Amino acid sequence: MDLPAIPKQGISRAEVLERMRGLQEQDVRWKENRAFSLVFHQSDEHTEFLKQAHNLFFEGNGLNPMAFASLRTFEHEVVRMAASMLHGDAETVGTMTSGGTESILLAVRTYRDRARKLMPWIRQPNMIVPASAHVAFDKAGKYFDVEMIHAPLADDFRVDVKALARLITSDTIAIAGSAPNYPSGMVDPIEELAALAERRNIGMHVDACIGGFLLPWAERLNAPIPAWDFRVPGVTSISADLHKYGYAAKGASTILYRSMDYLRHQFFVYVDWPGGVFASPSLPGTRPGGSIAAAWAALMAMGEDGYLRNAETVLRTARRFMDGINAIPGLRVLGNPPASVFAYTTTEPGLNCYAIADRMAEQGWHIDRQQRPPSIHLMINPGHAEIADRYLEDLRASVAYVRAHPGAEWSGSAPAYGLMANAPLRKLVGKNVLAIMEQMYSAAGEAPHLDAKSGGGVPGPVLQLMKLKSRLGDLLRWRRRR
Repeated sequence: MDLPAIPKQGISRAEVLERMRGLQEQDVRWKENRAFSLVFHQSDEHTEFLKQAHNLFFEGNGLNPMAFASLRTFEHEVVRMAASMLHGDAETVGTMTSGGTESILLAVRTYRDRARKLMPWIRQPNMIVPASAHVAFDKAGKYFDVEMIHAPLADDFRVDVKALARLITSDTIAIAGSAPNYPSGMVDPIEELAALAERRNIGMHVDACIGGFLLPWAERLNAPIPAWDFRVPGVTSISADLHKYGYAAKGASTILYRSMDYLRHQFFVYVDWPGGVFASPSLPGTRPGGSIAAAWAALMAMGEDGYLRNAETVLRTARRFMDGINAIPGLRVLGNPPASVFAYTTTEPGLNCYAIADRMAEQGWHIDRQQRPPSIHLMINPGHAEIADRYLEDLRASVAYVRAHPGAEWSGSAPAYGLMANAPLRKLVGKNVLAIMEQMYSAAGEAPHLDAKSGGGVPGPVLQLMKLKSRLGDLLRWRRRR
């Protein structure tokens, strides 16, 4: 197979852009408001403004804040504005990051290194997080050798505080809660968790990557938002993404700490490199100036009034979706989410959630499927107000179709998703998902699709897993007969 190579002669810029637009046609149709994640779009005018702000500092590099004093000013003011919004004080500090994952990675590493300094007897540090905590915590645990211990959820899809407390050991360096969590959109009982952290003298991180730039405005609009930010004693750090409901350009997030007592452990300094003394506030070396500048521009241009108007639209639209979904027999929203993020599942035996998802996908919707329990996930943006009625109409039709076709769960991608969600051998599932990743990032770069029509579109590893499950089922039935 011939590998793609840099062209011997440069192609015209017009042709390059045309090829890029052609490839873009394969992407999710977010401009039609048919996606409920990945893209946070405030308006076309706002996006054009962000592009202008970003391009002004396209060549800027936040690696050296002394060389690029403008970027240092932008970052400092973004952190101060975020701290003010989240009820920090004069001691609150932080940095910008490339996104929520980096913010969480930095928080975990900071608590680890702080424990190494103040509690050197801890050799195997652990952190207690809700079962619903973002997977970035597990990623951080793997990268930084911090064991992530998952606390179970209560019936309301918030973490069970008493169960979490029982998991704390002498090696625990911090606990975490979400505001809100991604799977169900529920805000964990942060006040109770923070009080627990204070009593045990450990860190308390609030993952507000989704809600950090929405919940403060939702609260001002009298939405039922429990206390979760720096007003709560015991909260020592908060991650909040600007490129979500802050409507900044990707990738932009913040990691904030109650004081420099924590942030100093995030910094990296090395003085013996032949290239000179090196200092870095976050994970990357080069830090793209455009995203830092565009984040500052977004906050300044939106203003409190803009964020309040946006939050009002988002909350109203989310309630319209949730009420409409709950009104469809056989469906219910999980828990009672207070803002814009939620999920729904089925309540009838035989009404397969993944089969409904397949029918919705066939009608042009980009569907985010979840497990434990099987559910469909939504994050609402202002543009979704335009398509709410169409979505609910298609959803009612999809439920009716699956109810009328009991075998629907054995077509499309539903069998593959159902298998991966319910297979008891989780290590085997992980092994097969890893094989899918290897296929996607191989030299051939083949992109697998979870489309089980005729069995031809299902990735080989998933088919192997399905066959294994079938063989296990045959074995169990044989043993019963014996």
